[in-house]
Amino acid sequence: MADKSIFITGGASGIGRAVAHYFGERGWFVGLADINEPGMEETAAGLPAGQFSIHRLDVTDREQWKQVVAAFGERTGGRMDVLFNNAGIGLGGPLQEMTDDEIDRSIAINFTGVVSGTRAAFEMLRDTPDSCILNTSSAAGIYGAAGLVVYSGTKFAVRALTEGLDIEFKPYGIRSRALMPSFIETPILDGGLTGGNSSVRDMIAEAGMEITPVSAVAEAAWEAVHGEKLHTTVGKTAKKLAFAARWMPGRLRKSLGMARTVPE
Repeated sequence: MADKSIFITGGASGIGRAVAHYFGERGWFVGLADINEPGMEETAAGLPAGQFSIHRLDVTDREQWKQVVAAFGERTGGRMDVLFNNAGIGLGGPLQEMTDDEIDRSIAINFTGVVSGTRAAFEMLRDTPDSCILNTSSAAGIYGAAGLVVYSGTKFAVRALTEGLDIEFKPYGIRSRALMPSFIETPILDGGLTGGNSSVRDMIAEAGMEITPVSAVAEAAWEAVHGEKLHTTVGKTAKKLAFAARWMPGRLRKSLGMARTVPE
């Protein structure tokens, strides 16, 4: 049995897969959770034999959370060094053009799922010395993103949750950290935008912004778990946004407004 363990939601692809491999290569036991079972099997194929577990999990289902956390604990002797709340969806488009279902799903998966996971794993984290909650926020959680306001709102909420939990859970020996990546090379970029035929990837290309390799997020996750920084930005866009939001918010707001036009 590995000395340390990490439980990863959204472990079937993208950031979750990259982080699973990065920690697994360093001797950690990795718990993979997702609704995409074939994807988790593909992730597991890159992990050391016997050093992982697979759990089908819909992060919006609180009862499933309780069951999979208990199952993970059976494999690790009740230990969870890191809870990586990573599962998310990237639905976007103008607010007035999004459907009720799209809005509700975004909030349920991107934010409520993080809250539910944290509550379900609390006792195991509390009973593991120097444990850490790592949440995937976003560069969209640094400054509101027009055309992605619901997504951006959920990522601001994750950021706030992370900040509050780092204070609230400190007496229990649980640290809280947030990853704030910009646009990362993952399948989420191929998601469509409400009200049009373009994808998030198309929007990025049109805006002339860069796409950061997913390996950079895996490295940042390791540094976040082992470091003192509350928020870890990943990618040039995220770092530029963080700087501008702090030192020149008025100019940032103006530039973002000029980049948006109202459809005719």
